[in-house]
Amino acid sequence: MNKFCPGTSAFALALAVLTAVAPVAAQAPAAESMETRLRRLESELRAVQRKVFPEGAGRAFGAEVSPQADVANLARPPATTVVSDLLARMDTVEAQLQRLTAASEETQNQLAKLDGRVAALEPASTLSAGPTSSAVTVKPTTSEPAGAKLAAKPYAVTGANKPEPSPDRLAAVRAIEKPVSDDKGEDEYGYGYRLWEAKFFPEAQQQLSRLVQQFPKHKRGSYARNLLGRAFLDDGKPGTAAPYFVQNYQSNPKGDRAADSLLYLSVAMTRLKETKRACVALGEFKQVYALEAIGRLKSQYDAASKAVSCN
Repeated sequence: MNKFCPGTSAFALALAVLTAVAPVAAQAPAAESMETRLRRLESELRAVQRKVFPEGAGRAFGAEVSPQADVANLARPPATTVVSDLLARMDTVEAQLQRLTAASEETQNQLAKLDGRVAALEPASTLSAGPTSSAVTVKPTTSEPAGAKLAAKPYAVTGANKPEPSPDRLAAVRAIEKPVSDDKGEDEYGYGYRLWEAKFFPEAQQQLSRLVQQFPKHKRGSYARNLLGRAFLDDGKPGTAAPYFVQNYQSNPKGDRAADSLLYLSVAMTRLKETKRACVALGEFKQVYALEAIGRLKSQYDAASKAVSCN
């Protein structure tokens, strides 16, 4: 027979209340610990934003509170626990970190591109001689006339205070026929080659300089840059020729005349009495273009090797 027992009922009621309250009480320490960590994380995020964007994070991320965000928050059901609140804030922090990381990567990418553009604008003046040798630094010599020095822009040829050519020379230059075809770049190169072949070196320098500026990606580009260096070298200006050889080799080591430029760089260094640099260029030529050294350029390589004593 069941009897009503006030003591038992009171105990059951107290047990039920404790059971209901226990999860909430257990959440309090966890929520407090998560709150502390979250505040520290938010503080570090703000410090990173100030470091990456010293003019203010708002320029990169915009306002954190917007009308759209308010509407979205109104549409959500209210958080039922402190833990849910903290989780929502964690989601916000993670989203900001993702945007900050993306902005940082984009900035680094832009800086890398800028470094590449600056390097491309600078005249080539060094040649890496491989992992076991030192670099070759090439500078125009001061003994050459001022008009022969390398101009600020690559391949620009200046000629201040040069004497006017004689009527006979003008007539001889005009007598050289310029090729005419559907490929203007090919015609310009052919004309520069004819001027060089006729030993009209200053005229060839002007013509080839104009060619590499107007047609930088033409199929004859490697030929033209190498021949431009040759036009200065054959004109008795090895210090001016050397940077053109370096640039033609370094810009495209697989170019049609990159091997020639590296070999003639050693010739230019020999004429400048830069024995160590001449030997570095010869050593790299033999290593990179071994087939050319025993094939198409064998006679030039042998002559260049005999002109300088390398250890």
